Amino acid sequence: MLSKLKLLFKDTVIYGSSTILARSLNYLLVPLYANKLSTFDNGVQTIIYANIALANVLFSYGLETSYLKVVSDFEHKERDETQLFSTAFITLLITSTLFGLLIFFFAPDIAQLIGLSSGDYLFVRFAALILWLDTLLVIPFAELRLKRKALQFAIARVAGVVAVVISAILLIVYFHFGLSGVFIAEALGSLVSLLLVIPVFQQFRFFYSSTQLRAMLRIGLPYVPTGIAGLLIHLIDRNILIRIPASEIERIYGQGYQASDIVGIYGRIAAFGVVLQLVIQVFRFAWQPFFLQHSKDPDAKRLFQHVLSISTLLTMFLALAATFFVPDLVRYHYAGSFYLLPPRYWIGLSILPWIFLSYVFDMISTNLSAGLLITGNTRYLPVVTFAGAAVTALSCWWFIPLNGMDGAAYAIVAGTAVMCLVMAWYSLRVFPISHDWLKLFLLLVAGIVMASIQYSIGAELSGIWLVIAFKALLLFLYFVLAVVLFRQEARLAAVKVSLRLRRK
Repeated sequence: MLSKLKLLFKDTVIYGSSTILARSLNYLLVPLYANKLSTFDNGVQTIIYANIALANVLFSYGLETSYLKVVSDFEHKERDETQLFSTAFITLLITSTLFGLLIFFFAPDIAQLIGLSSGDYLFVRFAALILWLDTLLVIPFAELRLKRKALQFAIARVAGVVAVVISAILLIVYFHFGLSGVFIAEALGSLVSLLLVIPVFQQFRFFYSSTQLRAMLRIGLPYVPTGIAGLLIHLIDRNILIRIPASEIERIYGQGYQASDIVGIYGRIAAFGVVLQLVIQVFRFAWQPFFLQHSKDPDAKRLFQHVLSISTLLTMFLALAATFFVPDLVRYHYAGSFYLLPPRYWIGLSILPWIFLSYVFDMISTNLSAGLLITGNTRYLPVVTFAGAAVTALSCWWFIPLNGMDGAAYAIVAGTAVMCLVMAWYSLRVFPISHDWLKLFLLLVAGIVMASIQYSIGAELSGIWLVIAFKALLLFLYFVLAVVLFRQEARLAAVKVSLRLRRK
């Protein structure tokens, strides 16, 4: 048993590290695109990438998850799983080729459908190529996960991202490909990953079974609407923001901006949420095996209460720190010649506190999901996701025409907050835990108040070091308040740190 848990932990570390490294490398492209491309081009890229993420769900239609499940069943029955690999891969090859060709031939119409001009059809065609290549990777990557070849999986994934970064720098900086270079680089990255998983195709056979396909579709297709709803929570804002009327843009931001400019600015500013996104991603990788392992412990509920409190406190503290300092990092003129984001983007900095706040609710939802998974009540998860997506969509339609980018950020907070509430409603009914909701709420309010104080008083202070000292003081006071409210958790953390230091 212990050896199996060690293997699980090892694989979790590799998968988690590769995901974090891949996202971190991808984030290096944000300043590059912001400085080398116009806000309009950044908007086109943002809206197309948002829809690529949605289309990926349709292109694979849950076949990755169903393949993992069906092959696992085959292994117990000692059947030839190469038949399943071949059936699944041939199916995705055929359907992705058909879908890709449809997008290619109807690219001008699709461009208009997603809020762009028909003249942007070339980038839609690039998107079709990227989708086709990514879909061909679905089954090979699933096979690597199934065979526990975590290192090979990580190498193929990270190498693809490295190829994207290097290609983008060369194509945009040195060869001046402009926006086309972004999509060509992405396609090259997918191609590199595909070349690195070629050894997996040793088990490919020219075999196809409609019976096996039906078995996989029965499992995979129900994941499609849930997957789309989950993505809409974080992507519907772009698709509605691109449709903001020109009159409203001029009213909110003045002259000189088009809808694509606003989406480009919004997308680049919102990307700074990766700071908290990575924290939640790391926690999620470790959390699921942890709560499944300890769910039968006598003090499991008390343990999970502490985990939710500590992880939420950490997220709140990081959200407040990011709210204080990320705008300064964006506006800082590095070496007198370089900005992370040029001044034209700074009108969108007001969305950052709301983006960071949304991840606080994401962290709480991630914690609460344990109750549904431990008790097997996963049928409630789609309800949670659809509730969040519906509120996000409706809030976007309401707030964006009134507040532009800020309205989109408000909608994200509303969607994640509702998702958190619905998750709590179902999870705590089937797996009751007495969490310190009042204390967490007080700390959340204190964070909002301190952010407001910083914005009102900090703007009047002169001198960069005085401003930094003021923000650091507010963060320290927030930390002290957290320790006072959560004395028991602070004591546990202090004991843990003390024991570790003694071992060293």
